[in-house]
Amino acid sequence: MLSEEELGLLNAIRETGSLSRAAARLGKAPSTVSHAARQLETRFDALLFDRRRYRLQLTPAGNLLTEEAGRLMQDMSRMMQRVRQIASGWEDRLWIVSDEILEFELLVPVIRAFDALESGVKLRMTNEVLGGTWEALRDGRADLIVGATNEPPAIPGLRWFELGVMEWVFAVSPRHPLAAAKGLLKRETISAHRAVVVADSARTTAGRVYGLVGGQASLAVPSMRAKILAQRNGLGVGWLPRHRVAGLLKRGELVEKTTIDPREPNVLYVAWRGDQEGRALQWWLEQLRQPRLAKRLVRGIDLFL
Repeated sequence: MLSEEELGLLNAIRETGSLSRAAARLGKAPSTVSHAARQLETRFDALLFDRRRYRLQLTPAGNLLTEEAGRLMQDMSRMMQRVRQIASGWEDRLWIVSDEILEFELLVPVIRAFDALESGVKLRMTNEVLGGTWEALRDGRADLIVGATNEPPAIPGLRWFELGVMEWVFAVSPRHPLAAAKGLLKRETISAHRAVVVADSARTTAGRVYGLVGGQASLAVPSMRAKILAQRNGLGVGWLPRHRVAGLLKRGELVEKTTIDPREPNVLYVAWRGDQEGRALQWWLEQLRQPRLAKRLVRGIDLFL
């Protein structure tokens, strides 16, 4: 392993191409630099400097030593920083999984505020759908989940709180046959038309589906935004977050319909494992408990205004 001083010498010679210029850069006498260079060659038993040309150059072995030593020093510096980070209560990494029903744009200011702490914690942000969100926490693919739906399942050490309540509206394109239907929509009427659903991302359990009537044809899409677009374009029917489609309803690009079986609002949850509560996790929990942020996350962004 090279010292910082030795690595600095190698870099100075590589960049200046001269012992005298390298010595001037390092603030040392040329004889001192020359002696240090020969000591390095003796220690590694290798020719590190090509002295045959007018311009002093590192040999391939010298270049390799310089590059690898620089990389090792960076790794050592990062390791020492991580050790100090963990010792002070910060996690090495925090994996946050949000349910796809939440808009990532609303988490950007929170991420920016977290970055300003300069904690050194690496963030990983991913999303899941429906049962896949709880499953990620259960299987260790998340340290914190945000926006999970349905009642919290049995997970060892599970802790949670309610983020808020999301309201739904049954909506169809004005070009869809159901747009002209009169009165309350019955189950039989709805089941005659294809539903648009967001595919559950659960891997090890049976996925859940909302809003499907028995035997109804369905179009599974990857996100709530895709579902909204599909229904706006008349590709199917279904329940949508009311606040996310307020602009489309106002402009008549979607038509609200009342059904004989209204959908109850969904409670959204924040959850984590109680046996792992570092400073980064605690910071995020404090932010998510703030009513203003929680309300914005649950209401979402009307991207179609």
